[in-house]
Amino acid sequence: MYSFKNDYSEGAHPRILDKLIETNLIQQPGYGEDEYAKEAKAIIKRKIANELASVYFLSGGTQTNLLVLSFLLRVHEAVISAKTGHIYANETGAIEATGHKVISIDTINGKLTPDDIIKTLNEHALAPHVVKPRIVYISNSTEIGTIYTLLELQALYGCCQENHLLLYLDGARLGHALTAANNDLSLSDLGKYCDVFYIGGTKNGALLGEAVIFNKPELAMDFEYAVKQKGALLAKGRVLSVQFLELFKDNLYFQLAQKANSYAMQIAKAIKEKGYSFLTDSTTNQLFPILPKSLIQVLSQKYQFYIWKEIDHDYAAIRLITSWATEEEQVVNFIDDLKTFR
Repeated sequence: MYSFKNDYSEGAHPRILDKLIETNLIQQPGYGEDEYAKEAKAIIKRKIANELASVYFLSGGTQTNLLVLSFLLRVHEAVISAKTGHIYANETGAIEATGHKVISIDTINGKLTPDDIIKTLNEHALAPHVVKPRIVYISNSTEIGTIYTLLELQALYGCCQENHLLLYLDGARLGHALTAANNDLSLSDLGKYCDVFYIGGTKNGALLGEAVIFNKPELAMDFEYAVKQKGALLAKGRVLSVQFLELFKDNLYFQLAQKANSYAMQIAKAIKEKGYSFLTDSTTNQLFPILPKSLIQVLSQKYQFYIWKEIDHDYAAIRLITSWATEEEQVVNFIDDLKTFR
């Protein structure tokens, strides 16, 4: 059985493992004060074109979302998210457990718009009897594989600025968004048009790790206290920083994401040629094809994937994900099995 269930089934890219071994016995200060962290942070600041940014390395996406949002929100404040957003749909109520409401919005493509934000603000105008929206949470790529354009991000950020909101971008699959064929965003754009965002390593070649960036240093004041208090400040922080240094000292981070996207698009092309449609218009490494249940049953004998949504008696949508480590042979095999189905 070959897995297309996620993009973290494998360990880490060999270059990262080699770098961890190479630096293994070199003594370093703990708790993120190591020389690798300083170098990796400097590289990231240059790539986002914001030398004033504050960068922190954390171990996982849910942890990052929990720490950032609970740190920035006051006791009466809430966060706005698409219903497909990870903080609403897939984090076991982590944000709500801190006492903050997640205000969910139905979307067609997993993306929020300024109109969504204004409508939500109007629905929460009865102060002090309702929670006060303070942060807009978006994902890029989204949980259903779509991406934001530069104009869309600028419009959202402008709306947030006008309405005294903060814009926070979940970048668990940011590499895949930035290397999508139809993408026009860059890391430097994120340095301008978000208040906080993070660069996901876990789903793009790292053993684990996310780099969270506060574009405005005043927002990050005392964040390290929250990181420590919540148990996220690792004594061996070098394990995280070495990985981001290796991913960003050249273009490895983007090369790995591009590979995953390329294989996904090959599969998408074959699915379209068979005449099947998709639940979402994804240009990244997540695909949601709508297939006959009889075909799904055949494919599930050789491949692992999620059955995402029941469509009708005969059809269902599945989720296929390719990764930095996806084997070309398995992509070819999957396409061949798809083509030979009658």
